[in-house]
Amino acid sequence: MSESFDYIVVGGGTSGLVVAARLTEDANVRVLVIEAGADKRHDPALETPGLVAGAYADDRFIWPFQSTPQPELNGRHLRQDTGKVLGGSSLTNFMMAMFPSRTNLDTWAKLGNKGWSYDDLAPYFQKFATSHPPSQAIRETLGGLSYYQEDLKGNGPIQLSFDDQYTVMNEKWFKTFAELGLEMKTDPRSGRAIGAFQNSSTIESGKNTRSSAVTAYYTEEIARRPNLKVLMETTVQKIATETRDGLVTATGVEVKDKEGKVTTITANKEVVLAAGTIRTPQLLELSGIGDRDILEGLGIDVLIDNPNVGEHMQDHLMTSQQFPVKKEYPSADGLRDPEKFKSAFEQYASTKQGPLAGMGTSVAYVPLADRNGVMTQADRKALFDKYLSSGPALNPVQKREFKLVRELLEAEQEPAIQYLCFPGSLTVTPHPDTLTDMFTSHAPYDCIGIMALLNHPFSRGSVHISSKDVSVPPTWDPNYCTHPLDLEILARTVGFVEKIVNTAPYKDLIDPELKRLPDATGDDLEVAKEIVRGRTVSCFHIAGTCRMLPRELGGVINERLVVHGTSNIRVVDASMIPLEPLGNIQTTVYAVAERAADFIKESGKAEGITLPIR
Repeated sequence: MSESFDYIVVGGGTSGLVVAARLTEDANVRVLVIEAGADKRHDPALETPGLVAGAYADDRFIWPFQSTPQPELNGRHLRQDTGKVLGGSSLTNFMMAMFPSRTNLDTWAKLGNKGWSYDDLAPYFQKFATSHPPSQAIRETLGGLSYYQEDLKGNGPIQLSFDDQYTVMNEKWFKTFAELGLEMKTDPRSGRAIGAFQNSSTIESGKNTRSSAVTAYYTEEIARRPNLKVLMETTVQKIATETRDGLVTATGVEVKDKEGKVTTITANKEVVLAAGTIRTPQLLELSGIGDRDILEGLGIDVLIDNPNVGEHMQDHLMTSQQFPVKKEYPSADGLRDPEKFKSAFEQYASTKQGPLAGMGTSVAYVPLADRNGVMTQADRKALFDKYLSSGPALNPVQKREFKLVRELLEAEQEPAIQYLCFPGSLTVTPHPDTLTDMFTSHAPYDCIGIMALLNHPFSRGSVHISSKDVSVPPTWDPNYCTHPLDLEILARTVGFVEKIVNTAPYKDLIDPELKRLPDATGDDLEVAKEIVRGRTVSCFHIAGTCRMLPRELGGVINERLVVHGTSNIRVVDASMIPLEPLGNIQTTVYAVAERAADFIKESGKAEGITLPIR
């Protein structure tokens, strides 16, 4: 710890390891990564795709955050578990590889971020991953997947593949959406997609083990680089700074190791924050960058008064319903039987095959829809006019942002909702002790689940410190459904799920004689709203708490990802996202991290350090 480094990366997760691996391609640049967790990449609970839900019951792997009571969701506390291991959430997430749309990313530039359109970021989606095409057997099971484009393969270290755990449930999902006029015509990786499709997963092709930031960007070869050091089980307490030429300049970080020893480590060039949407704003506030009232209230010297730090949090809220299946269509719930689970575990341990080798989910991107199907243009317009023409007064920045969100949700060829077909139970309890509770069936028979995610919410939440002690979790208040339009849209997704399960051939799976959960149907909008209030959870896609925007437009970082008012503090994680992308966000975070590494290389080159840009 007495050494000095050119760059200190705080957080060895999805984005931090990308930056470190790319920077240390130059042997003359010294990089330190500081990670609070340990290296658990080979733990079966994390490496095995089918065991993913169990990781969320183990505090060795995750930071277990709990929200404040959410008034619009029946006062429930919701979970927000983020990875606390080397590799971060890329080693604990559900491995789904989803890609944002062209229109979606173009809003980033329209909001005021020069050089951040879809075309600017698209090359980095190719750079971070290599896609492996579906096998012929998978194509036959899933109806051909004719939309899949081989030329979008990419050449990056993260491996994207299709597992072999698809069944008749997945086949009927695709056929049902075709019946509903929502057959996929384009590859979702191309920037435009509407309909049902099979996403790939961050799974090593042929090996059926998880591909993550730690397995891809911290290989044995990379770990041997003498210019890269990784400190694990070490907590960053704050950024050490001084003021130069009117700008706050990071000189290093103050850390505490697992024995409790506190040390300051020097950074000669930059401190890169990659601690995540909750921890990154926490570190900025602890370091004196944030809302003056919050900081002074805790006795923290204010270096930069920016009330946007920790604000504008966005998330994909997810409503889930589960349906009993007929006996001839067994689901993943069968693994509740200890003997069946033991057999599956032994099969995977010896062959990397069987029920635990994949997840078996399928998805669909759908415009606004309800019990009657995709809403007409007139109905969509009327819905937004009803909710957005009145209500609290918005400032000019909010008006522009809401206008862009409306355009994304109102467009007929833009996915407003992501639906997921899950091969097992999805039990939602009011105050879950762990997320694993959600995947523990309370029904004595097999079920399958359908989830609906609102891609672009109007509600905005916050994350703020309540103590000067870094070990005290920040207060996370997501403000879910505080904008009534979010609740209305999600209620309509409940109605569309009714249409799915009552349309052949998907309806053939469902056993009408057995009770589903919830027992109520979503035909009535008010009943559907109650279902949303009681059965909605976070999809763990929180973003935006240090968002990239000009300072006068509510931003925390500029278009080069540097914190406003500083010379060398950069943010490279999901907290930088100015407007939530559709679908699971890990691919976007990887792409942003790859681009950030190029930014840092360019800055280093300008200062006389030779850094190769790839």
